[in-house]
Amino acid sequence: MAEHLLKILVVGDGNVGKSSFVHRYVNGQFNNAYKMTVGVDFSVKVLHWSDKEKVRLQLWDIAGQERFISMTRIYYKGALGCVVMFDVTSSASLLSCRRWKQDLDNKAMLPNGDSIPCILLANKCDLAERVVSAESIGRFSEANGFVTWMEISVKDNKNVGEAMRRLVEEILLIQSGQDAFQPRSKGSFHPEADSSEHTSRVGCGC
Repeated sequence: MAEHLLKILVVGDGNVGKSSFVHRYVNGQFNNAYKMTVGVDFSVKVLHWSDKEKVRLQLWDIAGQERFISMTRIYYKGALGCVVMFDVTSSASLLSCRRWKQDLDNKAMLPNGDSIPCILLANKCDLAERVVSAESIGRFSEANGFVTWMEISVKDNKNVGEAMRRLVEEILLIQSGQDAFQPRSKGSFHPEADSSEHTSRVGCGC
């Protein structure tokens, strides 16, 4: 069975739900308690993508606080895709996604020199106090070069798996394009066959 190892970054401002998103996706649980990420946390999830392919995801949850931005080049190295997340109750967190995307485009490159594919996720769509409309997210996503965007609710487990499946599909499509002589059939999730494991935290002394 062929195995793909994909490093995927999860970035965005602090308190938009990045760590909760990773925890929900990897462990299937929602953690309501906010705990600031220091430096980076990383987790692993294995997907049985098709009968012949296994995908091992390394998810790097990058701290959103300003003081960690200078360290991102180290964290971005070797990444093949990225989730950029904001909170629909905070228009400022959406605007920050432009800065995150520019930082990614400047520092995270595929082996052929192209920018890594990024998906824009609008978290907390379950909340009534949202201030960012779907129309404005769509315009923002297109203007800033995202592969696509989705509304998600980590709390309600809405579109969490679907968003990651879309990003993994895009990464594998790019990889198959770089190796055009090996055609790849699109796989699908077999959730009951997926497994996950949580690994360690890389911190800084801040």
